[in-house]
Amino acid sequence: MGAWSVEPFGNDVAADWAWDLEETSQWDVVEDALRDALEDAEVDHETAQIAVAAVEVIAHGLGRRTQCDAYTHEVEEFVVRAGRPPRDLVDLAAASLAAATGPASELSTAWADAGDVGWSEAITRLRASLTD
Repeated sequence: MGAWSVEPFGNDVAADWAWDLEETSQWDVVEDALRDALEDAEVDHETAQIAVAAVEVIAHGLGRRTQCDAYTHEVEEFVVRAGRPPRDLVDLAAASLAAATGPASELSTAWADAGDVGWSEAITRLRASLTD
């Protein structure tokens, strides 16, 4: 799985995706990642990992982050440049998180097979970070 923790940026794919935020100040990169998770009925592993990470970026933009460490440094800098995410992007994040962690997600299946309840708890915290 390439994961070292249950957190949104606790895997190789999400950590690499964070570099896409390095030179932008627009929410487009995040929006694209969220929309990718909604394109197909089944969400592949990498698309789901990136979508979960993108939701964490939204959480940071709302001031309700669930992960703060060296892996979210680029996220913090991006949010300073981009500002608060628009409401429609927060709604998109909620839908994407549901798809990326639902029964039709390879990522969800992999974590279920691993038997790690910590991932489910991390997703619950992330989902809660999107609500006012």
